[in-house]
Amino acid sequence: MPERSALCLDCSDLSRRDFLKGVGGTAVAVTAGAAPLFATPRAVAAAPTGTPESLVKTLYGTMTEAQKKAVCFGWDHRLRQAISNNWSIVPQTIGSFYTPDQQEMIRAIFNGSHSSEEWVKLRLKQMKDDSPKGGFSDYSIALFGTPETKMEFVLTGRHLTMRVDGDAEPGIAFGGPIFYGHAASSFNEKSDHSGNVYWYQAVRANEVFKALSGKQREKALIAKGEPGDDPNTLVNFGQEHRPGLRVEEMSGDQRELVGKVLEDLLAPCRKADAEEARRYIEANGGVKSLNMAFYKEADLGNDGVWDVWRLEGPAMVWYFRGAPHVHTWVRIGEKPQTVAPPSP
Repeated sequence: MPERSALCLDCSDLSRRDFLKGVGGTAVAVTAGAAPLFATPRAVAAAPTGTPESLVKTLYGTMTEAQKKAVCFGWDHRLRQAISNNWSIVPQTIGSFYTPDQQEMIRAIFNGSHSSEEWVKLRLKQMKDDSPKGGFSDYSIALFGTPETKMEFVLTGRHLTMRVDGDAEPGIAFGGPIFYGHAASSFNEKSDHSGNVYWYQAVRANEVFKALSGKQREKALIAKGEPGDDPNTLVNFGQEHRPGLRVEEMSGDQRELVGKVLEDLLAPCRKADAEEARRYIEANGGVKSLNMAFYKEADLGNDGVWDVWRLEGPAMVWYFRGAPHVHTWVRIGEKPQTVAPPSP
C-alpha cells in the first residue's frame, strides 16, 4: 500500500530524561495515561479496569449487531495475521464509530498493552505525528474470534499494527507480527531523526557496530541492497542462511551490548508480552543464536551511523529500517517457521 507523507503538528524534541523514563519504566495499570481524548457533555463514567484481554471481551459485549458486522471477523480470517506499514483492517475509526464509553475501553486496552505510562505518551505522540488530523482517534480496531472461544484485538493505522490476544495464538509472540514506525517531522527525515520516538533503538544498535573489530564489521555490514518493505519476506523466519554477523562470534562484552539492544526493543511492551518474546528467543538458542546485520546503502547523511539494521534468529525477525523514516517489522515465534502471514 503506498505511503503518504505527514506534517508534524507536535514536533518538540523529547528530552533524554523522557526517553530514559520511557524505556526504564515499570508496568502500570490499564487506566494509566493522559485524560480521555473524547470530551462529552455527560458525567464521565469510572475509567475501565481489567486486563486488556478482559476489556476486549467487555467491549465486544457492548457492541451493537451493526458494529459487530462491520469490525468483527472469524478467527481464521486471513487479515488476522496480516501486516503493513500503513493500513487499516476496517475503515471505521475509533473516533467516529464507537460510543464514548467504548472509546474509553479501547483507550484502556491500548494503555494496558504498554509497559509504562511514559510509553503510552510516546506512542500517542507517534500516532499524532503520523495522523495529525486526529491521532489516536483516526486509528481503527478489528476483533477476531468470539469470547466463548478465543479472541484477538488488532489496532491498525499509519505506522502501527499492535495486537492483544492473551496467548490465544500459540507459539507466536504478540499474537502475530507487529509493526511500528514514526515520521516525526517529515517523510524524509534527517540523519539525526530529531524527535523520532524509536530512534534510540538504532542508537543502541550502532553501539554494537562500534564495538566490533574490523573483520567483524566486514561480516556485519551489508554493502549492497537492503530488505525493503515486502511483509511476505520481512517477517518470515527460519531461513538457513541469515545475513550479517552471528552473535556467537562476538566477545562476551559485545554480546552484552546485543542483549541491551533486545531490552530496548522490548521496552514498550507490557511485561507478559516481553516475557513471552524472551522465552521464545531463549528456546531457540538465546542471543548467541542471532545474526546482526547493518545495511550500508540506506545510510542517511553518509555518516556511518547505520539507519537500517536487522536482528534475526531461527524463529525471530526484528528489522529496523530508518530510511527515509522509521519502519520496524517484528515477528517472534516458538519454532522456526517459513510461512509468512499474508499481505493485507
